[in-house]
Amino acid sequence: PTPYLGVKLLPQIPVVAGGHDAIYASPSYQRLRRLVRWCVERRRAVVGATVLASAVAGLGLGLVKKQFFPNSDRSELIVEVYLPHGSAFKRTEAVVARVEAALLEEPDTQLVDAYVGAGAPRFFLSLNPERPDPAFAKLIVQTADAAARDRLKQRMRARIAAGEFPDARVRVTQLVFGPPVPFPVVFRVSGPSTERVREIAESVRRIASGHPDVRDAFLDWGERASAYRLVLDQDRLRLLGFTPADVKLQVNALLTGNAITEVRDGIRTVPVLARAIHAQRESLETIGDLTITNHFGVSIPLEQAGAFVPTMEDPVLKRRNREATIEVRADIAEGTQPPDVELAVFAQLDELIERLPDGYRIEIGGPVEESGKANQALFQLFPIMTLAMLLVIILQVRSMRMMWLVFATAPLGLIGAVPTLLITGQPFGFNAILGLIGIGGILMRNTLMLTDQIDQNRRAGAPVDEAILEATVRRARPVVLTALAAALAFVPLTFSVFWSELALVLIGGVLAGTAVTLLFLPALCALGLREAETR
Repeated sequence: PTPYLGVKLLPQIPVVAGGHDAIYASPSYQRLRRLVRWCVERRRAVVGATVLASAVAGLGLGLVKKQFFPNSDRSELIVEVYLPHGSAFKRTEAVVARVEAALLEEPDTQLVDAYVGAGAPRFFLSLNPERPDPAFAKLIVQTADAAARDRLKQRMRARIAAGEFPDARVRVTQLVFGPPVPFPVVFRVSGPSTERVREIAESVRRIASGHPDVRDAFLDWGERASAYRLVLDQDRLRLLGFTPADVKLQVNALLTGNAITEVRDGIRTVPVLARAIHAQRESLETIGDLTITNHFGVSIPLEQAGAFVPTMEDPVLKRRNREATIEVRADIAEGTQPPDVELAVFAQLDELIERLPDGYRIEIGGPVEESGKANQALFQLFPIMTLAMLLVIILQVRSMRMMWLVFATAPLGLIGAVPTLLITGQPFGFNAILGLIGIGGILMRNTLMLTDQIDQNRRAGAPVDEAILEATVRRARPVVLTALAAALAFVPLTFSVFWSELALVLIGGVLAGTAVTLLFLPALCALGLREAETR
């Protein structure tokens, strides 16, 4: 339909005396012709300058802030409440009631949903549900918009920093696009010994806490808690007809409880536990008075089975690949990017990593790890993608030399993309990588338009330099117009939280890359084709 619409909609263009030669002899085209001729005559300098500019842009990418995926623009605010492991459900509920009351005092709060003992339902793709834990709670706060969410976040963080909730660690955060990453800074410490792993993790936590952009570093195992260990008197137990397994099962049933049935409560089923009453479990003295019974019906107080020895123990033990693993987690300062902070802290851990005993290691997690996984999955397709592109190009140009000339323009988008990110302050993330790949395709498409005209001119008998010069002048307008159309199409996406970095990379890369291509490609073709002709 395009030719038909063109005939019907486009105005009748009057015939110009002199034909196409007169059209391309206008002052603007003459200026372009002189510029391209200058580049062709100084082909080596132009090619070298372009390569240098691309290298500088690649190095400048190190100055751009790094990011995996941006924060969501949804209006929900997430408040997480962490009490010491082992805290009773009622104690957590009491702290949550105070946090909820503080939230409802704020004018930007519209609605608060509190989930005590577990995480919230997965209403957002990157929100991972937490494991059931009576010492944990999550509150979902609904606000009017993103601006109200940010105001409420700042005020609640200020109240928490002022010590309003001293008996819990209260974290205020927001939803993030991309794979689930609970904390922006995560380091894993693994090894065979839990004692040594905790020592190393404490060292990592101290180093991380010393970084100016790190906030509230802690260990996911929590702080060690005081406990009493029942050391069994084996000889006495044998005389009384008890085995250690008998004692273990009965103590667990009395203190923790066994599920004996379930009760339906609306749409939920609630387990019913049978255990000793609260008054018998509230102190060491009453626990010692609990009775245990052997297979012969002989009952004795628990305190006669052994001695209660005070100790300090880890409330939580976690393993990864069958190794004891502690995660050092932390938040970051407002306005900083997780990968930048994570990598900066990880660089400070080099000395500690060098001194680690055999079998122990420190790994980086969080956004850096997830970003590495995503990039690795993407880069695995690069060889196949590159071969497919080269195949398509060589089918079009039917020349190995021209194929490499076309492919050489793919990285030129960096010259515009990197300064655009630096000027706008946008980070370089996963979407920006996709944008750079797209720029390469757009620039190679424009290059094919130029090389096709060069080939036509050479077949018509024009010398190499003249063929390159006239092809660039005659195809400059369609190349520039298609580049402008592509860049303007992405302008609306610059206002999107999720797509803004991709749009800015494409806009800057396409505009600058197209301008550089119109100067670089003639010089490169003159250099390559002239050498081939000389041979």
